Amino acid sequence: MPHHALITGITGQDGSYLAESLLAKGYEVYGVVRRSSTETFERINHLRERVTLLQADLLDQMSVIRAIEKSEPREVYNLAAQSFVPTSFEQPLLTAEYTAMGVTRVLEGIRTVDPKIRFYQASSSEMFGKVRASPQDELTPFHPRSPYAVAKTYGHFITVNYRESYGIFACSGMLFNHESPRRGLEFVTRKITDGVARIKHGLAQKLPLGNLEAKRDWGYAGDYVEAMHAMLQRGEPADYVVATGETHSVREFCEIAFARAGLDWQKHVASDPRFYRPAEVDLLVGDWSKAKRELGWAPKVGFRGLVEMMVDADLARVGLEVTRGRTPEAA
Repeated sequence: MPHHALITGITGQDGSYLAESLLAKGYEVYGVVRRSSTETFERINHLRERVTLLQADLLDQMSVIRAIEKSEPREVYNLAAQSFVPTSFEQPLLTAEYTAMGVTRVLEGIRTVDPKIRFYQASSSEMFGKVRASPQDELTPFHPRSPYAVAKTYGHFITVNYRESYGIFACSGMLFNHESPRRGLEFVTRKITDGVARIKHGLAQKLPLGNLEAKRDWGYAGDYVEAMHAMLQRGEPADYVVATGETHSVREFCEIAFARAGLDWQKHVASDPRFYRPAEVDLLVGDWSKAKRELGWAPKVGFRGLVEMMVDADLARVGLEVTRGRTPEAA
């Protein structure tokens, strides 16, 4: 009998890569989706015949419990959240309900239905925020700088609390920024690669961005979902930083992305104060040595390879839309 896995946030970037990975490992995969008048399943369209989708909402405790009962999972991966930092400043209460309280509802569902279920929580490098030390590891103190980061910090500690209070096999992956061609268009990396494609195909001239000097530790989402799975195969639950250990600026990302398309980024990129955060996180870089040591995990796709992969995908996508005579969706 194959193991069952339940993924909240299956329609997102990480959820789609994780679903692919688990299917390849022989799992029966279930995904939680919210009811909506317009379906947004493009990231998992190629998997629709192979996964079972269950309607539930992290704001509704009973629907979460029913999803767990129906799927009978060995493992639950909680990837659902309001995950866009700027939106968290505009909608702090909604962010808290999904990104903080939603974690508690999933953990309560596990405790109610079957405490032997193994649980993965998607924690975030944004919890480190105004960093106290570099690089950041599992013991670095948190100083969250956005409502999103504050909510993720709650989700992280409530996971630790259920592990210590109820003996649930609960792990948190403190994932640093991870990108891919499936990243949402609102995130800066995808905004850049989509902008490059639009400029290359003559649909735009300028790309307005925020703080070009902000530095991040950027990895490939397809690599990072392997670390999630590895955490739940261990003998004991623990928390892990998942990162590359390299830091690169938004400016560097632009340089590589535009060069890939044969363009000079300085002719097209403009720094716009409207895109600055109220409280900026300037430098994030992760120490992933514990994940390497205990999980045997390592990132495979390097920074340049990641940027070029994303640019190539967007050049192809926008080019196809232009050929068909349609204007691609704006970033």
